[in-house]
Amino acid sequence: MQDLVTREIAFQSQPSHVGTASLKLTAFCRVLAFLLAWLPARAAEKPWTEVRSPHFRVLTDGSDKDARRAAREFEQMRVALNEIFPKIRLDSGAPLLVLAVRDEDSMKALAPGLWKQKGAKPAGYFHHGWDKEFAVVQLNQDQPGSYQVVYHEYVHTIMHLNLRWLPVWLDEGFADFYGNTLLESKRLVVGAPERRVAVLRGRTLIPLTTLLDVTHNSPYYRDEDKVQMFYAESWALTHYLTFGPGMENGKKMLQFANLLQQGSDQKKIFEQVFGDIQHVERNLDNYLSQVAVVTGILNNPPQIDEKDFTARRLTEAETEAELGSFHLWQHELAEARKLTEQALVDDPKLGLAHETMGFIDFIQGKDAEAVGEFGQAVRCDGKLYLSQFALAMLSPSARSDDPAAQSSLRDALLKTLDLNPQFAPAYVQLARLYVRQGNLDGAFGVSRKAEQLEPARAGYHIQSGQILLRMGRGAEAAAFAKYVADRWTGPDHDEAVELWNSVPATQRPTGELAPAPAPEGTQVVEGRVKSASCGSKDERTSFEVDHAGQSLRFIAKGGFRGGFSDTLWYGEDHFSFCRHVEGLRAVVRYRPSPDSAYTGELAEFDLRDDLPPAPPTTTKPEDPKAATKP
Repeated sequence: MQDLVTREIAFQSQPSHVGTASLKLTAFCRVLAFLLAWLPARAAEKPWTEVRSPHFRVLTDGSDKDARRAAREFEQMRVALNEIFPKIRLDSGAPLLVLAVRDEDSMKALAPGLWKQKGAKPAGYFHHGWDKEFAVVQLNQDQPGSYQVVYHEYVHTIMHLNLRWLPVWLDEGFADFYGNTLLESKRLVVGAPERRVAVLRGRTLIPLTTLLDVTHNSPYYRDEDKVQMFYAESWALTHYLTFGPGMENGKKMLQFANLLQQGSDQKKIFEQVFGDIQHVERNLDNYLSQVAVVTGILNNPPQIDEKDFTARRLTEAETEAELGSFHLWQHELAEARKLTEQALVDDPKLGLAHETMGFIDFIQGKDAEAVGEFGQAVRCDGKLYLSQFALAMLSPSARSDDPAAQSSLRDALLKTLDLNPQFAPAYVQLARLYVRQGNLDGAFGVSRKAEQLEPARAGYHIQSGQILLRMGRGAEAAAFAKYVADRWTGPDHDEAVELWNSVPATQRPTGELAPAPAPEGTQVVEGRVKSASCGSKDERTSFEVDHAGQSLRFIAKGGFRGGFSDTLWYGEDHFSFCRHVEGLRAVVRYRPSPDSAYTGELAEFDLRDDLPPAPPTTTKPEDPKAATKP
C-alpha cells in the first residue's frame, strides 16, 4: 500500500449524499429484477450515445459532455485504487457497462420500481453479474457523494478480484472507505467521512469480538435496526486501522488482509497485527470522539482529459440491443425480448441482439433456438466471447467421450479465452474436460487459474480440492475443504464439508467439519433430479428426484433456500431452478408430508455439479502445455 499524505477535516464538513440507494445494494438489485415491470417507449425513443474512456464504456441518453464527465470520474476511482494498491488487479472477466441517464424521468423509465420505494430516490445503483456488470447513474445528480453507493459496489468488485476472502466487516468497511473517495481535479481524497458517521454519535459500539464474527446470515447484517450500526462501525474500524495512531497509513491493514488470504485465524492475526482486541476497541472509541477525522490525499494523480475520450451516436438497433441486454441481466425477460426483437427487425445482423436472444431462449428452455441464435451472433460478430462459450457448452461435444469431439470442445474453450483471457468459467470447463480425459495435472493447472481470476467464488476452490483428491493428494484436498468450510456459509460450506468427508481419514487433520444446521423438523435425502416444474403462478414448484431407484417428489408450499455449485457453466446470471437442472445431484432437506401424493415440503434444495468421472484408462494430454494456455 502506498503512503498517503494526510490531513484532517471536520466530520460535518462533508456535503450531504443526494439520493443514495439502500445499504444492502446487492440484495436490493436482485429484488429490483422483479420490479422492472415495464419500460416506456421513451427510453429508446432515439439512439443513445456511447463514450469510451481508456477503461470504461458509458452509454447515455443525455449529452456526450455529461457522459464524458461520468467516464472521467470512474477513471479517477480506478486511479485511486491503483495508486493506493499498486499491484492490484483492476480488470475483470465481466466487463462493466455504465448507463448514464440524463435525469429523473430517464431513471424512472429505466428502473420504475425504484420509485415505488419509500425514502430518498437513487442517484445510481450497481448490478453485480458473473458475465456482465452494470452501473446506472443519474447525470443531473452528479454531486460529491451522490454516486457513493455505486462506487461502494465497484470497490467490492475490485476487492473480490484480488482477495479470496474477507470478513464481512472488512469487505463492507473497504467498500465504504474507498467508495467515498472525493474525486477532485488535482487530488483525490481518501477516507472522507460519509453519511453513516452520524449513526455512531452517542451510541455504544458493537463489541469488536462480535463485529469480527458477523456473517451474511447474522442479525447485524440482516436486521433493519442493526444493519445501519454495523455498516457505520465497519467503516469506522477500517478508517481507524488505516489512519489511526501507529497504523502506518494503512501498511498494517495491508499486512492483515494478506495474512487473511493465507488461511490464518482472523482474531489471532488481528491481535498479532493490531494488538489486543479490547485495547483496539477502547482506542476506536476515543478515535471517534475527535472533532476531526484524518483523510489521505493523493496529490497530482495521473491526469485524465475527458476531451480525449471517443464518442459516437449508436444506431436505433444498437440502442435497443444494449437496453435489451441490460434487462436480460436484470432478469426482466419480457422487456428484454421486446427490445431485442425490435433490434433484430431494425438490424438482422446485429451480433449483440442475437446473443441476448440466445440467452432469453436458453433461460426459457428453448435450447435449439438458443444454439441457432448464438451461432448467428458469432457469425455476425466474432468478438462475442459469451456466444462462443455458450455455443461450445450447448454443443454435443460438451458431453461426448469421443476424442475428436473433445478436441473440438477444447478448441472452442481456448477460442473463448483468446477473446477474453480473464473469463474464469471457460477455465473451469477446460479443467472438467481434462478430468474426463484423465489429464489431472492439466486439470489442476487450469482450475487454479480460474481460482486466481475469481478468488471469491468458493466453488472454484472446491473444484481444485476435488481434483487434488483424484490425484491422490488427500491432505492438500482437505486443506482446500477446510479453508472454504471455515469461511463460507450455506451450500458452499456444505459442499466443502462433503469434500472433507471424501478424503480418507488417515490423510486429513484430526477433527471434524460439521454441515450447516438443518432447519427444524427436516430430513435430508440425496438423489439425481429427474424433473423440475415451476408451472404457472397458481401451481407449486416441484422436483422429482431419483434416490437409489426410488422416485421422490418434493413441492414448495412457500419459499425455500436454494443453492447450486459455482461450476455450473451458465452460472448465476442465467440460472433457474425451472430449467437445465435434470441430472444434477440434489441434496434435499424437507419436512415429511402426510399426503401420499408427494414425499415432503421443501426447506432447502442444493444442486451439486459433481466432477466428471475419469476415463477407463488415463490418457496423455494432447498438448503438454495445455494447462498454461492461452
